[in-house]
Amino acid sequence: MDVRQLVALNLRRLRVARQISQDDLALAAGIERSYACHLERGAKNPTIVTLQKLAQAVECEIGSLLSKSQKAQLL
Repeated sequence: MDVRQLVALNLRRLRVARQISQDDLALAAGIERSYACHLERGAKNPTIVTLQKLAQAVECEIGSLLSKSQKAQLL
């Protein structure tokens, strides 16, 4: 699995665990909803700043978005 798919999988898992819609995720992270959708599909490469914003939006450590563990850690 490449890093884009890893981030996509973890981002979706964390978002769903927090019961946050893609719209709310995008709003909280200050990104476009379509970009959030691309990230969750593994179609785009986020910058480290975007990863930080996404981690804050789903209330996790940035490393959880890159973790290969099945359980990305919530704060």
